[in-house]
Amino acid sequence: MSWKPGDRPPDAASMIRVDQAGEYGATRIYAGQMAVLRGKSPAAHEIARMASQEQAHLDRFDQLMAERGVRPTALQPLWNIAGFALGAATALISEEAAMACTDAVETEIDRHYADQLRELGDSDPELSADILRFQAEELEHRDTARAHGSANAPAYPVLTAAIRAGCRVAIGLSKRI
Repeated sequence: MSWKPGDRPPDAASMIRVDQAGEYGATRIYAGQMAVLRGKSPAAHEIARMASQEQAHLDRFDQLMAERGVRPTALQPLWNIAGFALGAATALISEEAAMACTDAVETEIDRHYADQLRELGDSDPELSADILRFQAEELEHRDTARAHGSANAPAYPVLTAAIRAGCRVAIGLSKRI
């Protein structure tokens, strides 16, 4: 869908704010998982690799915020604690639960990025290109999590549904606050 005269233009500032918050949250989730796993597990190597990609995404959104004068979400301190706690808690359950966390988060982020790309249309090619590239990497993270047994996590359907719901709430709040 392309933006047309008379349409409400996409709110790129809100998109950048929420995406930066999401990437920040992802780095905190992985930090929590790594604090528990401490590189002792097969999953730890994959988590470290995915964490480095999330850091690159965060760095890019930080850059866009600075260039475009976008304020960060006021909820960043909450996402710091909540992200780390979610990562640590899922890793404490099991490696599969840590991977289920990634599966759930990346599934929701794929949907979120697809919505943003539809809303942007061709109005902001630079932002669209970044989102499209990051979306592909997030899908690769989801697929990695699935290949590493995310579906074998205890109470997988309940766990992933709760995490996805939490992601939707965090997205909604970070757009505005």
